[in-house]
Amino acid sequence: MKKFSGFLFILVLISCNQKKKYDTIIRNGMIYDGNGGAPYKGDIGINNDTIAFIGDLSKAAAGKEIDAKGNAVAPGFINMLSWATESLIADGNSQSDIRQGVTLEVMGEGWSMGPLNEPLKKQQQESQTDIKYKIEWNTLGEYLDFLEKKGISCNIASFVGATTVRMNIIGEDNREPTTAEMDSMKLLVRQAMEEGAMGVGSSLIYPPAFFAKTNELVELCKEASSFGGSYISHMRSEGNKLHEAVEELITIAKEANIHAEIYHLKAAGKDNWSKMDSVIRRVERARAAGLDITADMYTYIAGGTGLTATMPPTLQDGGFGKLRERLQDPVVRQKTIKDMNSKTDQWENFFYAVGTPENILVVGFKQDSLKKYIGKSLAAVAKLRGKSAEETAMDLIVQDSTRVECIYFLMDENNVKKQIAIPWLSFGSDEGSYEPAGVFLKSNPHPRAYGNFSRVLGKYVREEKIISLQEAIRKLSKLPATNLKIKSRGEIKTGNYADIVIFDPAKITDKATFEKPHQYAEGMIHVFVNGVQVLKDGEHTGARPGKFVKGPGYKMKASN
Repeated sequence: MKKFSGFLFILVLISCNQKKKYDTIIRNGMIYDGNGGAPYKGDIGINNDTIAFIGDLSKAAAGKEIDAKGNAVAPGFINMLSWATESLIADGNSQSDIRQGVTLEVMGEGWSMGPLNEPLKKQQQESQTDIKYKIEWNTLGEYLDFLEKKGISCNIASFVGATTVRMNIIGEDNREPTTAEMDSMKLLVRQAMEEGAMGVGSSLIYPPAFFAKTNELVELCKEASSFGGSYISHMRSEGNKLHEAVEELITIAKEANIHAEIYHLKAAGKDNWSKMDSVIRRVERARAAGLDITADMYTYIAGGTGLTATMPPTLQDGGFGKLRERLQDPVVRQKTIKDMNSKTDQWENFFYAVGTPENILVVGFKQDSLKKYIGKSLAAVAKLRGKSAEETAMDLIVQDSTRVECIYFLMDENNVKKQIAIPWLSFGSDEGSYEPAGVFLKSNPHPRAYGNFSRVLGKYVREEKIISLQEAIRKLSKLPATNLKIKSRGEIKTGNYADIVIFDPAKITDKATFEKPHQYAEGMIHVFVNGVQVLKDGEHTGARPGKFVKGPGYKMKASN
């Protein structure tokens, strides 16, 4: 009898082992693996933070099971240009992006949250607007570690900002670095790469980045290249000198032997819309010649930046404080009014490029007394204040003591569609990640904060049929992961991290508008980050499993 009981026990044990158990099984979905090929029906088994199995799991069990029948299952999306640097401090849930399927936020457009010396920390503290926080870090790696320890729902990564590096060593003056200063700047890049930075990011239309010459950027990029990093740039011009700006980026890529990406590719200003075809051809010639050049974009005809972009960058020689001081000088004001209304290739004149102040929306202030103007055009604000648009722009900057956040209608919808079809182009919101509550309601973001990625899948895939769904998913996941040299993400593959999104292709859509931007996208059903569900049936679970995703140079540091 004892022998028979033991035999039964062994049979039961074998049976249990045959029915392998997973933490989570996603069943019956149409799997778009991120490679751009045709989707296939299958199940996905997740254990801990990893995709453990893909195939038929009809005989397997799991602690949690999701029926994805009729829905698309894809790798988590990568936001190539995120400004969630402060919004994640205020709220780690990253709601507006998570609800679009974004599982990785990539930061560092020129300015990064480290390295910071004491003067920069003081300046950063004083320049805070709606979101207030203590700066509890010095280096970029320490900032990213700080966010991970604080708790975030999304993964995070960052480039080190060329502007930040320059300001650490030179400040905000319009001059070239000395040899010793250049060595110090390169050292800061090296330290950031060893801490896990993705490479060097620049934003060359804004001072003090505007003051950096090409050779300075080449030297910083050589340092990043030695660690396998990339160069990513808001180019020196997106308008009147767009071709020259593209040539500069190609030159940097060639001389530094580095992968280079164009931030938010665009032709800004009606006079420049016709340049897009030649820009695309130039990049493709460079790629054919062996250079690794890519780009990203947001899916709107309006950009967002400071009201200071309507004025010559040289006004900020020495910093924002100098600009504010100069704008109170009657002689300077008269010259600035003339400059604002002049077509020029010496700087990026957004006031001239939009054609009319009706095409500039004022969306963010520091001073509560000025918030009544949020959502109004510069023309409307000028009318209310009884002054010209040019004088109003200068007055608002002086009174708010900030650059004043604005939205500029600059681009052509036909170019937006043309760019979406480019195979080497991915997507970035150029915005934070918010929720329609609390401190975030004090300003109006660009609607791309809530809709950029869902807009790709809804408007441009389903409605406009610009690209296929599988190609869109590749450009949202595998392509940016490959460009960044990120391993084990961006693809549904056994052994990869379980960053997975499940959505209804027939329903996914953006809802945010310029008039009412604080509206969540719809159609995203479930989102997993590192195997943990952060979105369930369209609602945030409150989970914060996000990690600091480190760049290719980090391994070198770990081996020292």
